[in-house]
Amino acid sequence: MIKFSLVCQNGHEFESWFQNGAAFDMQVEHDLLECPICQTRQVTKAIMAPAVTSYARGEREASPPPPPPTAPAPVALLDERQRELRTMIGDLRKRIFEQGDNVGERFPEEARKIHDGEVPERPIYGEASLEDAKALIEEGIGVMPIPHLPEDFN
Repeated sequence: MIKFSLVCQNGHEFESWFQNGAAFDMQVEHDLLECPICQTRQVTKAIMAPAVTSYARGEREASPPPPPPTAPAPVALLDERQRELRTMIGDLRKRIFEQGDNVGERFPEEARKIHDGEVPERPIYGEASLEDAKALIEEGIGVMPIPHLPEDFN
């Protein structure tokens, strides 16, 4: 893990932990970083002074005393809006799985039967290839992927 000092385009400074430098680069590239103060996504690394120990005449110099404790800098994790969105997505998923009928691989056929009035209308979910989903949409049948949450991949 590595901690970077970050700064947004509005000059707000904060810190955040990353698995490595490449993880930071990936999050910047995909607009996943956000200033916890103003929510801008224009975030870059701030200039950081490395911790350097100097030696004089073969002896280690005394290190300066640590700075007085200050309030921790905000960390770029999830802000309130992101937590609310995740909760809403989680609620939607729960409702789909509780109220829907899992038709599995028969999803395209069942969706067409419901659309054509061959079977009673009901909420369903299941599996469909990208081609099948596109065909259903072109036929005027409303479908959508079930949203995933990041923790689904852990």
